[in-house]
Amino acid sequence: MPSMEDVEVNERVTIPGHELWLEFSRSSGPGGQHVNKTSSRATLCWSIDHTGVLEPAQKSRLKNKLRSRVSQEGVLRVSCDRHRSQSANRKEARERLADMVAEALERPKRRIPTKPSRASKERRIQRKKHRGRIKRERRPVKDW
Repeated sequence: MPSMEDVEVNERVTIPGHELWLEFSRSSGPGGQHVNKTSSRATLCWSIDHTGVLEPAQKSRLKNKLRSRVSQEGVLRVSCDRHRSQSANRKEARERLADMVAEALERPKRRIPTKPSRASKERRIQRKKHRGRIKRERRPVKDW
């Protein structure tokens, strides 16, 4: 099997081609009778557990964020059967893998806890009092 090209995820991470492998199967996509005869669906596989590209923290982040796509063996699978040709599906699977891994590796921004301002607290109290006044005025008048 010929060696695959490297997949560039971002400026810091590039997945080497020797860590990737392709599996082909019959597609359910467009193509009429053609899909019954050819294996045009491309499934790109990458073992997160056995890669030398990522640090342990990155591996765990990937496995956590992509847990629905990662098998118990730690293999990430990306399938594509949108196109009629195997080469187009292979190319799109590589792009999807790069996008998926880049998005999963992105660290979320840390939230800086803030306190409500004095003015916002006062506005909140005023709205509550106003609402209570409206409800009080709806009550029936007691005639003693």
